[in-house]
Amino acid sequence: MTTKNTDLHYKEIVDKCKSIFLKKSKDYGTSWTILRLSSLTDQLFIKAKRIRNIEISNVNKVGDSIEDEFKSIINYCIMAMIKCEEIIEDEITLSDDHLQMLYNKYYYDTFVLMQKKNTDYGEVWRDMRVSSFTDLILTKLLRIKQIEDNFGKTEVSEGAFSNYQDIMNYSIFALIKLESDNLISQ
Repeated sequence: MTTKNTDLHYKEIVDKCKSIFLKKSKDYGTSWTILRLSSLTDQLFIKAKRIRNIEISNVNKVGDSIEDEFKSIINYCIMAMIKCEEIIEDEITLSDDHLQMLYNKYYYDTFVLMQKKNTDYGEVWRDMRVSSFTDLILTKLLRIKQIEDNFGKTEVSEGAFSNYQDIMNYSIFALIKLESDNLISQ
């Protein structure tokens, strides 16, 4: 079995997620802008806990696949990164072009981070289990929740933004693993 180039595979996954994000924006507008950052963190936590519950119990009564949940996590991470760094007023309507520009900016910054870490670590993530990515995502979310409870102040740790980037990258790695291991349809 040959594996796709990580950069190419990564971009393919993000393109699918961005398509969903933009379609949902047409359906719902940018209603997510009303959410506080802590609410986005909690939504990410709910998605990751659901994945973990399905992994452990092997029961999925709602029907949304683990793949769909990882894609949702990616899109919620983009929303969270936008909320971290952009001045977005509650209930503001963002144009499709502006929304796409913001999505591309935060996707690209996170992609570059992945490339740097892949250089340092190699592609050791390919030897990891999807369940480990789920656990790492939950760990990062608990860290973010603590940072939020500390009003964003940290002593020596990276802030919430970096954790959102790591969560997005773990989710993309999980999707690559699921597809490469033929656990999802391509």
